[in-house]
Amino acid sequence: MAKHNLDFYRLKASLCKTFADPRRLIIIEELRNGEKTVSDLMEALAIPQAAISRHLALLRERGVVQTRRAGMNIFYRLTSPKICEACDIVHDILLQQIENDHVLTSNLR
Repeated sequence: MAKHNLDFYRLKASLCKTFADPRRLIIIEELRNGEKTVSDLMEALAIPQAAISRHLALLRERGVVQTRRAGMNIFYRLTSPKICEACDIVHDILLQQIENDHVLTSNLR
């Protein structure tokens, strides 16, 4: 029987929870094409600065985003392109589930 490192799986679950908020997923999507400031993200998400900052703080704490200061501006960027790859895989799985559910419900009619 394989022995699993529970502490590692706890860290993995914690990272997965980071992606469990739709606004954080939108922030990741916005950062897909490059760096953005809080102001840029406020405009894209249409939510207050305090809310954006809370989400960014969590994403930064979990190692999903990093910052770069340029004068008075702080730019946020993804730490790895694999973050987008992971989001794309989840996106594809979701689309497949929606399609399968549609086919299933169509067959029941």
